[in-house]
Amino acid sequence: LAVTLNVATPLTFFGRAKLKTQFLQLSKHVGILSQSRMLHDKAFINGEWVYAKSGKTFAVTNPATQEVIATVPDMNHEDTELAIQAAKQAFNSWKNTTGKERAKLMRKWYDLAVAKQDELAKVLTLENGKPLKESVGEIIYSTDYLEFYAEEARRIHGEVLSSPIPSKTMILVREPIGVIGMLTPWNFPTAMIARKAAAAIASGCTCVIKPAEDTPLSALLLAEVANEAGIPPGVINVVTASRENTPSVGEKLCSSEQIAGISFTGSTAVGKILYKQCSSTIKRLGLELGGNAPFIIFESADLDNAVAGVMASKFRNTGQTCVSTNRILVHEKVHDQFVEKLKSSMASLVVGDGFNPSCSLGPLINKTQFLKVSALVQDALSKGAKKIVGGEPHQLGGTYYEPTLLTGINPTMQAYKEEIFGPVAMTLTFSTEEEALRIANDTRSGLASYFFSNDLSQIRRVSKGLEYGMVGINEGIISAAEAAFGGIKESGFGREGSKHGIDDYTQLKYLCFGNLS
Repeated sequence: LAVTLNVATPLTFFGRAKLKTQFLQLSKHVGILSQSRMLHDKAFINGEWVYAKSGKTFAVTNPATQEVIATVPDMNHEDTELAIQAAKQAFNSWKNTTGKERAKLMRKWYDLAVAKQDELAKVLTLENGKPLKESVGEIIYSTDYLEFYAEEARRIHGEVLSSPIPSKTMILVREPIGVIGMLTPWNFPTAMIARKAAAAIASGCTCVIKPAEDTPLSALLLAEVANEAGIPPGVINVVTASRENTPSVGEKLCSSEQIAGISFTGSTAVGKILYKQCSSTIKRLGLELGGNAPFIIFESADLDNAVAGVMASKFRNTGQTCVSTNRILVHEKVHDQFVEKLKSSMASLVVGDGFNPSCSLGPLINKTQFLKVSALVQDALSKGAKKIVGGEPHQLGGTYYEPTLLTGINPTMQAYKEEIFGPVAMTLTFSTEEEALRIANDTRSGLASYFFSNDLSQIRRVSKGLEYGMVGINEGIISAAEAAFGGIKESGFGREGSKHGIDDYTQLKYLCFGNLS
């Protein structure tokens, strides 16, 4: 190809130069792929790498360059059924393993994932677009779950009850519920699988994973690492499907009597569909859905710390996180000062390809997300918002969007009501604590919330008053393997992480021993 570009006579000198530049850019990514050993072009079912029965595939692109980086099987309900049967067969033996046996295998999975950290991170950046340093952070975060649940596998305890009758002994035991269908998002394609699968496998369950169509490669690579660690065939299965086939795969997982539970992270709209589809078989459900996170800055707050908290919460993964700050509520006496400090801090953000070491913001994941963010900003500006920074597509083109700061947000704007999922910070003012809580709670979402204050009594009141599953107090990063992650209201139910992450995958069985002397 390089020789062809040099001697291509129909092209002008400048045309050849442009193609050579594109080729060098592609070569850089090919080099990354070589270092990553391989990008899988098959799905993973019952310990084997397989194509779709139809033979169909779909393309995976790099959002930074719009280049096709791989093709993977475009599976449908028939392929999903094969994965379900493999997981069911594996469950019959996996459920009888001891917690210690599962812990040993999961520890190997953790050790191998740590050893392959760079490889996992490069594939993640290649298909998701986030800065490589953030991808490394995600892999570390992912392996934290593998490690935590490897340890937790040996601590899934039952209870001995106090019997009201001397001749009876009453015991509660925890058992794995069965095969789990997992539908995972593109924004944290490795971490969300690790968080779900680690808890399920530690509990004695098996799983069928349907990764987002934008980011299937990270799921396949994580499955490869699990396979190398000795996780038995059928315990982990990965079904890849295009956007067109995803509904049929999801419906199959929800309607199958062989699937005992569904774990989903994604939009509230899709979560409601899955909820309905699961009703026919009364499945166990864990739903981590959309958010509309408020970030409240009270008059007593340390503004420098608050700015750092907003920067961490708002702009990580280009604002594409479910716990990302959506509405910044600032006390009217400190609003202008805070905005100046935030504007100054945002000046340090560098937009670009995630493989650029200086990059702090990558592209939005796809054209749909780009158009949504653009529309939300334009709607806000048309309804009176003031543009302080950004507000336009980035000069790099593609799906890059400028880091944006808007003030004067009000309830008539779509961005006030909807999850933005982009690098757009928005502020509005309040005058009293009661007003701040009213505005913060004025949403059907209830995932994450944040506030900054140095008033201890206020901290106690506001932390109780916020109607959210998680509250960051003088802190913008709240996720950890040890913490219970999840929301209330239309942000879903169930918890991931912590010892409570086991609950979605286990059931209590009551044993009553009678006629004992």
